[in-house]
Amino acid sequence: MGRLFGTDGVRGLANRDLTPELALAVALSAVHVLRESDGPHRPVAVVGRDPRASGEMLEAAVIAGLTSAGADVLRVGVLPTPAIAHLTASTGADLGLMLSASHNPMPDNGVKLFGRGGHKLAGAVEDAIETRLADIWDRPVGAEVGRVRDLTDAAETYSDHVLSALPCRLNGLRMVVDCAHGAASSVAPHIYERAGAKVISVAAEPDGLNINDGVGSTYLGSLVAAVVEYGADLGLAHDGDADRCLAVTADGSVVDGDQILAILALAMRGAGTLRENTVVATVMSNLGLHLAMREHGIILDITPVGDRYVLEELRARRLSLGGEQSGHIVLPDHATTGDGILTALLLLAQVTQTGRSLADLAAVVQRLPQVLLNVGVHDKAAVAAAESVERAVAAATAELGDTGRVLLRPSGTEQLVRVMVEAPTAEQATAVAQRVADVVAAAS
Repeated sequence: MGRLFGTDGVRGLANRDLTPELALAVALSAVHVLRESDGPHRPVAVVGRDPRASGEMLEAAVIAGLTSAGADVLRVGVLPTPAIAHLTASTGADLGLMLSASHNPMPDNGVKLFGRGGHKLAGAVEDAIETRLADIWDRPVGAEVGRVRDLTDAAETYSDHVLSALPCRLNGLRMVVDCAHGAASSVAPHIYERAGAKVISVAAEPDGLNINDGVGSTYLGSLVAAVVEYGADLGLAHDGDADRCLAVTADGSVVDGDQILAILALAMRGAGTLRENTVVATVMSNLGLHLAMREHGIILDITPVGDRYVLEELRARRLSLGGEQSGHIVLPDHATTGDGILTALLLLAQVTQTGRSLADLAAVVQRLPQVLLNVGVHDKAAVAAAESVERAVAAATAELGDTGRVLLRPSGTEQLVRVMVEAPTAEQATAVAQRVADVVAAAS
């Protein structure tokens, strides 16, 4: 059996892979492991979720696990993942649990855990939680059993927090926001309106079943259409738990996480807040970002794929900006994890302060054509390491030389092998990626 925790918590098909029993056991074990390291006291945990139907079931399970371990619970309901991280810190809680599978389809769900201060748990702590799932614990009884309280002002607390980072009002800005029928559906439009923008909301009516269903940051078509239809200045798209943000220009062109990183990097350098003149990005970042940062004299620090690795590098070096092409941007001066709404506010502030269009700002990065193919496999690690796959990658790399690159990696959350190719033309990138993907599929 592989490691239970992936790059972003425990994730799987709800009620099949991620069962209520497993969710309860993870919550119970987390309290005991953290209690052993922090010393004996009555712990407090913040629990939130996205709108997936299975979240109702799993919320009940994790609360049962937490309270049976003697932890008190602050239940906040449907809120973005970064809100749970912030509330874990602001309430002084010992633990935060967010039930979400982020951008994954509705049938999936996940458990993301935050420690004291709202930081993601270290890998060693996750390993300890997993190792001790089946342990028999001395359970509390009577008054020592945990209690549950609803934190009714959680949404406003989070809203006030992200708005405190906004350097200017957004008056006069006309925007569309795609909430993916997810956790941002009520809070994101409210925040942008409080900031002064005129907001048109789409995909903001979650029913428990429609999250990420052809909308959100992984399906930008409806946002593009809405921006053009309403004549908006720009559009924003969040994923199911709103820790990501992508954007769309007035003419419908997509602005990805690499371009957002570059825009924020230049703004922060100008403001003197880009520490060590360095941005942290992952191996998936487009070569265009590398070239743009080099041209502007900004250092690009590269990590493996996954916000966990970006976060670790930012914390280790005390840097102030990092992120992924997917739109998962981390701003440690304001948040302990990626926050799509915070990212959007700072991006919108640049449009407002400079008086430049989003398209003009995003032009700082000239992206090389990039093709990403996701190949479903039975054992992602074994397939990625197969000799035939390694030969195919080597051949493709030799063909592209210095004009492009090939990156192959197992997904951190699904049984997929991702094949990414950059090349001088879209046609060449597509052809090379498909050849490698065919070999991957054959090796499964």
